[in-house]
Amino acid sequence: MAKSTDYNARHLSVLEGLEAVRKRPGMYIGSTDSRGLMHCLWEIIDNSVDEALAGHGQSIKVFLHADGSVEIHDDGRGVPVDIEPKTGLSGVEVVFTKLHAGGKFGGGSYTASGGLHGVGASVVNALSSRLDVEVDRGGKTYGMQFRRGEPGRFADTGKPKPDSNFEPFSTASVLDVVGKAKRGVTGTRVRYWADRQIFTPDAKFSYTELQARARQTSFLVPGLKITLRDERGLVGTLGEDGPYEEVFHHDGGISEFVEYLANDAAVTDIWRFHGSGTFKESVPVIDDSGHSRITEVERTCEVDIALRWGIGYETNLRSFVNIISTPKGGTHQTGFEQALLKTFRKVIEANSRKLKAGNDKIEKDDVGAGLTAVLTVRLAEPQFEGQTKEILGTSAVRLIVAKVVEKSLTDKLNSTAKGDKTQAAMLLEKVVSEMKSRISARVHKETQRRKNALETSSLPTKLADCRSTDTDRTELFIVEGDSALGTARLARSSDFQALLPIRGKILNVQKASVADMLSNAECAALIQVVGAGSGRSFDIEAARYGKVVLMTDADVDGAHIRTLLLTLFFRYMRPMVEQGRVYAAVPPLHRVEVITHGSKDNEMVYTYSENELHEVLAALEKDGKRYKEPIQRYKGLGEMDADQLAETTMDPRHRTLRRVGLEHAESAERVFDLLMGSDVAPRKEFIISGAELLERDRIDA
Repeated sequence: MAKSTDYNARHLSVLEGLEAVRKRPGMYIGSTDSRGLMHCLWEIIDNSVDEALAGHGQSIKVFLHADGSVEIHDDGRGVPVDIEPKTGLSGVEVVFTKLHAGGKFGGGSYTASGGLHGVGASVVNALSSRLDVEVDRGGKTYGMQFRRGEPGRFADTGKPKPDSNFEPFSTASVLDVVGKAKRGVTGTRVRYWADRQIFTPDAKFSYTELQARARQTSFLVPGLKITLRDERGLVGTLGEDGPYEEVFHHDGGISEFVEYLANDAAVTDIWRFHGSGTFKESVPVIDDSGHSRITEVERTCEVDIALRWGIGYETNLRSFVNIISTPKGGTHQTGFEQALLKTFRKVIEANSRKLKAGNDKIEKDDVGAGLTAVLTVRLAEPQFEGQTKEILGTSAVRLIVAKVVEKSLTDKLNSTAKGDKTQAAMLLEKVVSEMKSRISARVHKETQRRKNALETSSLPTKLADCRSTDTDRTELFIVEGDSALGTARLARSSDFQALLPIRGKILNVQKASVADMLSNAECAALIQVVGAGSGRSFDIEAARYGKVVLMTDADVDGAHIRTLLLTLFFRYMRPMVEQGRVYAAVPPLHRVEVITHGSKDNEMVYTYSENELHEVLAALEKDGKRYKEPIQRYKGLGEMDADQLAETTMDPRHRTLRRVGLEHAESAERVFDLLMGSDVAPRKEFIISGAELLERDRIDA
């Protein structure tokens, strides 16, 4: 270990900038928890991605080692190893020890890059207890080691450790040649141990975040192969049983990304918009004499957008600048959203009579309902707000993106091509329907606010409401058919249980438009009774009931109706499902009347499946008990009398309810989309594949 007397002026010059990073890490990486730890990893990975983006690499590998270190390999050109003339240091040392230094300034090496502040690698180095870098160039492998940003050599020769003896360079740094590289092979390997003096004890690398980022990057850089390997064996992770490895590789670009992100049935195909624009920017440039001069330079901004609309109402917009994600938006996203709204307003206004749009204006949320989009812009030296690069600040980009979107979208919506014309008509109808739905929800909410206790309610007449207004107690039973309603009226507790009958199978909202859904009497009544709106305007705090119970017959039709209802809740009242407030009643299939001796009433045993019935009968025979024949088989809720329905299905003291979780609703939606959706081919394949499992004697004839 070097003595303190060896600490000379040379060390001061190297650590001068990096000491500021160690004292104020939050200025550079945002925080010192897991988020900051992941940000350091992104900085190194982004350097490798920039090489691939510039066409100099096709593969990146990331290893999460069991000793807490992380290693990144790429097959790019490799960090320069020659001497940088101004500092007299090797390119490797400049990149890893000097702030605001790198190949992304001046536009010489990278025309469009995610790293523009030039602090990435040097900041990671400063915040690492140890960092090793190896570079393959010119048939040789060069290596250099750092401790907390200071170059030198560690004493270990086998397995590297951050606490091994370290000897800093005292006079001049040396970039060691540590091996030979194959002819034509280039690349960079970085391995580092995050400094636990800086980061919080609970900070750790998130494989889930790394996985999402790798998948995202593979979409944004077509042809790039990213390999992840987790060797930590952490409990609760994919690699807890041993090393876990994944490879991400996509050739379809952002169109494939949109297809991956979209999770609802399509209204339009994936549309792709391309364009570019130039702008002038005044930037300080250092001349040969070392003076900074404000110089006007011309920049080019390339815009690439993939988007599609689905039947849903949520917006999923991902924006990127030089493949760096900008989750908080910026000027590019502002231009995109403004152009969307402006274009739709103009087209709808021109077709107002045909679309029955009236005089109301559409808003941003109306256009964004069901939209899945990936927006990417590429430009040299983008101006971000802060080192974390979450918001693009270059103002000229807004106008360029807006022009590209406005022209491309106008052409698409006014296209006379058969396919485009049909999709455009469906899309415009959807946007107008969203506007009407929003206005209707607002009027309904304002009406509710104006009501007082003396005014009458406008709820459907077929609703048998409860007296209580305490949502912690109240329950809404959605009952299949009027016959079951009569029995349920007698079986319910009118204090807290409300009943709403529905006639058979409601609308298939999986492939129906919002307008069709709202105009359907059953769907509209159900939304009105729940009282919290629908879609984006749904406010769960306004819901009139604490529980919604789907009470359908225990047969195929009942299961079908329950699936239809679940799809309606999942698509338009999802918070009810997310908070576990939707249930399915479990009515019995059979009633076995066990004969008792003496003056006691016969005992009633209810069973809920054929297997359970056989088990009960076997147990009765074993105990020598007799039962009445024939055993009652309930074909529907209407066959029960009020006491039986109350005891088995409605009385909280005896009933069984199945809570519907979000995963159940998603599963039901997938099955329903398969069996009742507009895509015929998967349904045909499902029927053919399952035909052999069908028992002929179970078919009703």
